[in-house]
Amino acid sequence: SNSSAESLDRLYPAVGSTKAPRKRTTSQCKSEPPLLRTSKRTIYTAGRPPWYNEHGTQSKEAFVIGLGGGSASGKTTVATMIIEALDVPWVVLLSMDSFYKVLTKQQQEQAASNDFNFDHPDAFDFDLIIATLKKLKQGKSVKIPIYDFTTHSRKKEWKTLYGANVIIFEGIMAFADKELLKLLDLKIFVDTDSDIRLVRRLRRDISERGRDIEGVIKQYNKFVKPAFDQYIQPTMRLADIVVPRGSGNTVAIDLIVQHVHSQLEELLTMCLVFRAALASAHQCHPLPQTLSVLKSTPQVRGMHTIIRNKETSRDEFIFYSKRLMRLLIEHALSLLPFQSCTVQTPQGQDYEGRTYSGKQITGVSILRAGETMEPALRAVCKDVRIGTILIQTNCNTGEPELHYLRLPKDISEDHVILMDCTVSTGAAAMMAVRVLLDHDVPEDKIFLLSLLMAEMGVHSVAYAFPRVKIITTAVDKKVNDLFRIIPGIGNFGDRYFGTDAPPDWSDDEDALST
Repeated sequence: SNSSAESLDRLYPAVGSTKAPRKRTTSQCKSEPPLLRTSKRTIYTAGRPPWYNEHGTQSKEAFVIGLGGGSASGKTTVATMIIEALDVPWVVLLSMDSFYKVLTKQQQEQAASNDFNFDHPDAFDFDLIIATLKKLKQGKSVKIPIYDFTTHSRKKEWKTLYGANVIIFEGIMAFADKELLKLLDLKIFVDTDSDIRLVRRLRRDISERGRDIEGVIKQYNKFVKPAFDQYIQPTMRLADIVVPRGSGNTVAIDLIVQHVHSQLEELLTMCLVFRAALASAHQCHPLPQTLSVLKSTPQVRGMHTIIRNKETSRDEFIFYSKRLMRLLIEHALSLLPFQSCTVQTPQGQDYEGRTYSGKQITGVSILRAGETMEPALRAVCKDVRIGTILIQTNCNTGEPELHYLRLPKDISEDHVILMDCTVSTGAAAMMAVRVLLDHDVPEDKIFLLSLLMAEMGVHSVAYAFPRVKIITTAVDKKVNDLFRIIPGIGNFGDRYFGTDAPPDWSDDEDALST
């Protein structure tokens, strides 16, 4: 009986065979929405926090929590409980399951017969884990492999993730690498009774993988238990916090949440002063050379008179806004790179002309107001591809937050027309540019188009991204205490779509008032 008890005690290790016991067949599912709904709020697990300074870079690195422990110890459940209790909007949950190494043909055959050790450190691609976590911590986008546990291989598709307020990294070998440990701000070891973990593993393998008890026990004794004793349990001493009983220990989870909240207070303070920093930066400087303003002809001036007039009807506002958008788009296209080209006319004569020298043009609208410019772009640019970015303001901090994006494939090779109708502080525009840069679009291939901009927004964007071309039909000098452009145009989206905004809402990049 002593031998049996000792054997059960060592049941702690598992996940290496995570492949068999996991409920999901892949490490990540492309169809899963980038959010987690809890009893308190919706937590965004794919997005970008608003911690950007006037240089367009993240002000402070994200807070990274490492969750280690044996297989079936309840790491994912503890992570979910922490996320819900934290009550912060931006959290990324990263699992080691996504980072199993690509197996050779021989190793795949061993895996198929349950003879490959997935509980050994060598089974994981630690170089990729470390590189990925470093980028996430810096607020950069990353590509995450999607691992298929049924075929023991990586899928061709990779998933894109962004930085967040908090990053939770969980896995059986979360504390097994020295370089990886340096990236973890808080290390938590989930210590669940070995009997409970064994029962969970048996239930999962038998009910979800169709295995028999004998096969599960054989794999457990051969790989899982020895790996836990040798590689996982010793890392408990490296943990800042040990959580006995896993998800059942609500007291420990409450203490963890309090500690993380104290670390996040500094970040919140930085968010609150962000706009003030933008407002005071570079306002006495001349407008940048990267700015191109549509010539203020009597026609352009007349259309501005109509759309700025608060008495203008919605129909007229839409009509003349569309006319201005068309002129703005055509002006922007004239700034694209062109090269000489000779064609033959129907009369058999050569004509020395010009042709676009880039590969393709892609339009990206900042929802919601930016999408009103898409028809004008489609009207003058054949077969243009369109992407969208949704950026909304946080009502508590007043800062922009990225909620959604859909960009065409291979956008890095294109000239990108980034469209929004009004830009006051430039905060949302800067975030949108940062997203494009994260998708490897060269900075000098980004054209930011807006019907109306404030000088503050122009300076902010130009200072953060000096090679981005800024194109507008007019620049107003002032922004009031609510960051509305003065004299301005009002809230473009509300006037265009016939909706009403809260009285204290900013008209900065109408996406913020969506």
